[in-house]
This record gives sequence, structure tokens and C-alpha cells, in this order.
Amino acid sequence: MGDGETKHFERKQALYKSLDEKYLVHGQKYKGQQYSQIYFARLHRVRNLLNSLVHKWKPHLPGLLRGKNGLIKCTHYLKNHLRGSHWLQGFFLEILMSLKRSLILKPNLKVLGLEEGKECIIVGTIYKHMKLKPSILCEYSKERSMVPLVKPHNFVHSDDYLILEDEIGRVRLRGCSLIAVDFVTGTGLALHGMKTNEGDFLVQDFLEAGLPPQMKLPIHWREDKYVVFVSGLNVGGNKFNPLQFQLLIDHLTGLLGGENDYKTASNIVRLVIAGSSILIPQSILNGQTLALDDQSKLTEPIKELDILLTQLAVAMPLDIMPGPSDPANSFLPQQPLHRCLFPGASAYSTFFCCTNPHHFELDGVQFIGTSGQNIDDLDKYSIGKDKLEFIERTLRWRHLAPTAPNTLGCYPFTEKDPFFLESCPHVYYVGNQEKFETRLLQGPENHLVRLICIPRFCESGVAVMLNLKNLECHTLCLSTDLNS
Repeated sequence: MGDGETKHFERKQALYKSLDEKYLVHGQKYKGQQYSQIYFARLHRVRNLLNSLVHKWKPHLPGLLRGKNGLIKCTHYLKNHLRGSHWLQGFFLEILMSLKRSLILKPNLKVLGLEEGKECIIVGTIYKHMKLKPSILCEYSKERSMVPLVKPHNFVHSDDYLILEDEIGRVRLRGCSLIAVDFVTGTGLALHGMKTNEGDFLVQDFLEAGLPPQMKLPIHWREDKYVVFVSGLNVGGNKFNPLQFQLLIDHLTGLLGGENDYKTASNIVRLVIAGSSILIPQSILNGQTLALDDQSKLTEPIKELDILLTQLAVAMPLDIMPGPSDPANSFLPQQPLHRCLFPGASAYSTFFCCTNPHHFELDGVQFIGTSGQNIDDLDKYSIGKDKLEFIERTLRWRHLAPTAPNTLGCYPFTEKDPFFLESCPHVYYVGNQEKFETRLLQGPENHLVRLICIPRFCESGVAVMLNLKNLECHTLCLSTDLNS
């Protein structure tokens, strides 16, 4: 290469596989079904999972699965070897049945089957009774009062308490081992304790579902490949800076910087836009017929975003997820933004409209992420030291959105709960957060999960870059302030 010649870099490729099928709502019609069915589906999955873990959790306690299985074997033995003597057979079977009824621990016990003072293990779904939880009836009555209301950011109160529910009953929980501020409605747990004379259940210990099984990270490649995450563009909003986002586009497409920047840009294999890309002014969304001037306000942000995304789609693969402010259904799982909204970008095979949550695989590395609604809702109804702790809790509970449908809107599924985590991702990201946060979570069975909070780009000018080679990530900061 001679002096003055430009060095050309070829963008690296990564094998992509979408796993969003379970979040797609197609071929289903709402026929008045209630949300109880999704709770029953969730309880069924959690109960089967926790019952398989109970014998490892409390192996020293008598009467657990081993005792039950032993009685079953003895019953079969007596039936087979005492066929000639009905009297002896009936005598020993009666003894075995009485022993079975007196087992200390019964893992399949239901709430209405609790006996006072008897130690047991029950499995169910948590319901959190909250004093400050918003209610439409309370809001209506307060609107008629003259006292101005202050809506709290967090609805946790010291008088909150937990209740365990199953298909047939509910019981109030007591005890110091279960702290109400750490849990939300919809969490599945196994509880060890006993029923008190007051009718409550005294919790001595509890078991969470734990991190789901995880595929091993691929080790056949050792080259740098980056995935870039950005969220909260809010095109059309007052905080959106077109020049700032154009700088990001130029950097990702290799049109900005020097040779080192070109090389870094060529290592970027995918861009993920995690929701809230469009912000339409609420003043024109009042249900009234729009004037001609207001119609342009409604469509201009979408047209502007399409122009920007087209520049990216020309150069690299990108996924766009819907978010709280985007023109998509408000309840989870949010369906992909319609491709007709982006006539320019959708002409390219590199442009993918995805669901929220979004689950995909890239070179054997599994990603799962949301646009932030699930974590923001946990922040309203529980307490944690940071947003990463809420993300970690959803992994331990094996559920992306435990508060749905109680306080977070979701589709009324009847036969499944798509938010239940079958496998543990290697990267778990959440968009539209206040600031960038990250942590590498290490699980008990050599789990490695990179947790990422992606800040709103319109406020921070920050995108996040993740290296597929080692799951390390760092920020990419863009600013148009000449004094910064």
C-alpha cells in the first residue's frame, strides 16, 4: 500500500438467530379470557420446577420425596406379596396409610390442606398487599377532593405484607426470613414452615427457582466482535439532538475518526435499538380529529427516524425493538413495529423489527433484553440497591415480568406464560434507564451473565458496546458540546 492510500476494512459478520417466536401474538383472538389462566400456567411451571428441587434443598428433613416414594414402593410390595391374605394386606396397608398421613413434610400440599403446628413445604405464587398501590376507585375519590395529590415514585410502605396463593386458597405469611420489600406480586416460591393458631403461615425458610440452565459459551473463536446497544432516542421529542445521533451513525458506519476508529467500526457486527425510538407529542394524541398541521407532527418523527435508520441498514445489521413511547401495543409482549413505518430501512435485509422482550443468539452467545418496562415496574413495587439487582432477581425467579399482569400490562395468554425463562442468557440488557450500569453475574453452576442497563441516548448521548469475545462492555459517548 503506497503513501496516501486509504486502508479499507471489511465489516465482520456474526451468525444471527432470532428466538422471538414465543413472544409473537399471531392467530390469537381475544374472546374475553381472564388473567387467571396465565397465573395458573405460571404456577404449574413453578410448582413442577420447585418440587424437583425440594429434596436437595431440605435433604435432612424427614418425610420428603424419599419418604413418599418409599411408602409407594412398600404399598406395591404388599399388594404383590400378600395377595392370598386379604386380612394381612388390609392391616399393613392401613398402617402405611396412617404413616403417609402423618408425614412431617408434604411437598405437594395445598393451602387449604395446611394443618396447625405441622411442619410442611408449600409452593405457590406471592401476592403483595400494598397500602399505597394505585387503585382506580381511590383515584376517583381523591380527584373529587380539594387536596392536591403527590404521586410517589415508589409505592412500598412499612405496612405491606405477603400472601401465598395457589389454585384453591391463600394464606398470609409471617416470619423474619421473608422480607416484603424484596418481593412482588407474581413471584413463585417454595416455603418451609407451619400454620399458626391464628391461621397464618410462619415461614422458616424459602426457596426460589434459581438461575435457569445455561449453554456454555462458544470457545471456537477468539476475535473481537462488538454488539452496540442504544435506547431512548426519542426522535420528535424536545431532548432529541439530531447532530448527536448523526455522530453515532457516522462512527458506527466508519465515516468518523481515524484508522483506529475505522478498525473498531469494522468489528461491530450488530446494532440493537432497545425501545423508545419515537416520541409523539401527547398534546395531539387526544382522540380528536387531527388538523393538517397536527398530522405532520404525527408523521414527521417517524419519517426522520426512517432516514436515520436507512443510513445504518446500508452498512450493518440492526434490530429495533418497540418501547413505551413507540407506535406499538402498550402491553407486553410488544409486537414488532410495522415495517411500513420505515419504507427506506425496510428495503434492506439487514433491518429487523423485533419484539419486546427480544431474545436472540449471535455466534452462540444468547441475548435477552427488554425496553425497560419490567424493571421500572419492579422499581415501583419493591426496593433494591440498584437496577441491576432487579435484573438479577428476574433471573433468580426465572421470570422476565413477574408483576405482569397485576401492575404491568400483558396479553391474556391462556395456555402458556411466555415470560418464563427456560434458559439463562449470556447477556441480559434493559433499555431506557437513567444511567449506565453493568455487572458480570456468576451463578452457582458456572453461570456467567453480563447484566447491562442502557441509558436514554437523548439525555446521556451514551451507547454501550459489548465484546462477544469476553462479554466485556464499555460506553461510547457522543457529545455536540464544544466545551465538554
